[in-house]
Amino acid sequence: MSGNFERKIRAAIVGFGNVGRFAVDAVLAAADFELAGIVRRQPERPAGVAAEVPIVDDLAALPDVDVAILCGPTRATPEQAERALALGINTVDSYDIHGELVRVRERLDVVAKAHGQVAVVSAGWDPGTDSMIRAILEIMAPKGITYTNFGPGMSMGHTVAVKGIDGVKDALSMTLPTGAGVHRRLVYVELKPGADLEQVKAAILADEYFKHDETHVKQVSAISDLIDVGHGVLMERKGVSGATHNQRFSFEMSINNPALTSQVMVSAARAAMRQAPGAYTLIDIPPIDFLPGDRDEIRRRLV
Repeated sequence: MSGNFERKIRAAIVGFGNVGRFAVDAVLAAADFELAGIVRRQPERPAGVAAEVPIVDDLAALPDVDVAILCGPTRATPEQAERALALGINTVDSYDIHGELVRVRERLDVVAKAHGQVAVVSAGWDPGTDSMIRAILEIMAPKGITYTNFGPGMSMGHTVAVKGIDGVKDALSMTLPTGAGVHRRLVYVELKPGADLEQVKAAILADEYFKHDETHVKQVSAISDLIDVGHGVLMERKGVSGATHNQRFSFEMSINNPALTSQVMVSAARAAMRQAPGAYTLIDIPPIDFLPGDRDEIRRRLV
């Protein structure tokens, strides 16, 4: 759908973990959205969710949903998106396996176009808004190298991947930057009774999330004693503008990881309502489409 969306956008939150809880807050804080409901496996109402908000175990049970904000595990995202698109519902996700996301976008593009819907893929902060910033840095200095340094902080995608390994009761994956875009992963695991640490460690080291980085695995008695969802990034580029060398840029932020992820997803849900059918990453979408309000007022404020 192109142009401005005149009525409130009805958004469903699919999944109610770390990101889903903050996504509810972000939807309720956006004047142009209304919360259509929450989809979760457990039928009981989460603490703090108003009585009038529908809680269902199937997206199809919610009426008149414009966009589904998919807050479940990354590896479940493509199937969830395909089902929502087939129901005639736009989707937004925060798929975060960098090496696979182009193929996921191509896969969802076929489904989205077949059903006349829009899928926004990898709408977190990295990949996501950091991808947009990397593009801006290349606009300013087309030749050069950009280093993206994550952390120190908790990686939600990596943590969820470890939790899915047999024998793991709970987990925490910390990302520590060592400089020049190189990272060290510190993985803490709380094991189920009878689980073998060496087998769990081998599975972690073989996983796509970890096999490209230096990774250390440590067993602990209680993951709950370690959790801090803070994270951050420092992006640096040294490059060339035209024939002029030594152009230097940096972008840095320190964040609450799930809060920022969910906010980007809600902004991307707004943008989804303004696109033609198909699947998009954030760098495919005009920045103005993520923002609420009159376009001329946005231009006067930002241009």
